[in-house]
Amino acid sequence: MQFKSGFVGIIGKPNVGKSTLMNALLGEKISIITPKVQTTRHRIRGILNSADSQIVFSDTPGIIQPRYKLQGSMMKFVNESLQDSDLVLFVTDFNDRNEELDLIEKLKLIQIPMLCLINKIDESNEEGLMKKVSFWKNQVNFKEIIPLSALNKFNLDTLIHSIKKYLPEGKPYFDQDQVTDKSERFIASEILREKIMMRYKEEIPYSVQVEIDEFKDEEKILRISALIYVMRDSQKQILIGKAGSAIKNVGIAARRDLEIFFGKKVFLQTFVKVKEDWRDNDRLLKEWGYENE
Repeated sequence: MQFKSGFVGIIGKPNVGKSTLMNALLGEKISIITPKVQTTRHRIRGILNSADSQIVFSDTPGIIQPRYKLQGSMMKFVNESLQDSDLVLFVTDFNDRNEELDLIEKLKLIQIPMLCLINKIDESNEEGLMKKVSFWKNQVNFKEIIPLSALNKFNLDTLIHSIKKYLPEGKPYFDQDQVTDKSERFIASEILREKIMMRYKEEIPYSVQVEIDEFKDEEKILRISALIYVMRDSQKQILIGKAGSAIKNVGIAARRDLEIFFGKKVFLQTFVKVKEDWRDNDRLLKEWGYENE
């Protein structure tokens, strides 16, 4: 059997389980996960290596109508994934009852082979699932429609088998022991941002940007210094909390996950700063990797 390698883009609306799916396929947490929409901001590649293939997945932000420049950049990542993928996985949620017509029209324009994944079937019944399969079969010319549960890792073997059918033969693009193209600094910043998104409400999660200012990997300890940017002084006060209690709890939770991921003791420092309207600032968006990734 010839070795197969290729790029697989994962697209869909927010909160359908794209990041959960990629993490489940890789067996490692590469993309952060929260119940909030727009958790994924970047295009994050996860690399699945096996004896006969290398599958390079691209987890992408949920498809939305952009309201500011950051969201516009997020949608560019989705389009870039479509341009260089050999196969597209369109993920939809069994519980979603609001399939937008404009999204369906966009899917019809995609020329790349595409699989439809109906996620969260652990919350379904047979009749409802059959209706969902029938709906998508009549809307878009998918190569296959595969029901699954990313959370419970149900039917993922079937998905992997199907993916390999549509990949080209070729040599691997990355080293066999590599699981992502993202840097350790990026992973650290995302882990910290995940804890912020989980612990704060309203506008705070969507106003935060995390930058790793220092990353020193010493023999027995990893020293990380992180800058957390918000857009207003009032947000800074909420993020820090009374006598610094809120940001301290964020740091404790983040450090726990950082130590698991990096496999060593972590010393984490956090500093909160204000950058007004950074989500519409071209220079900052480029500096933070939201342009020309």
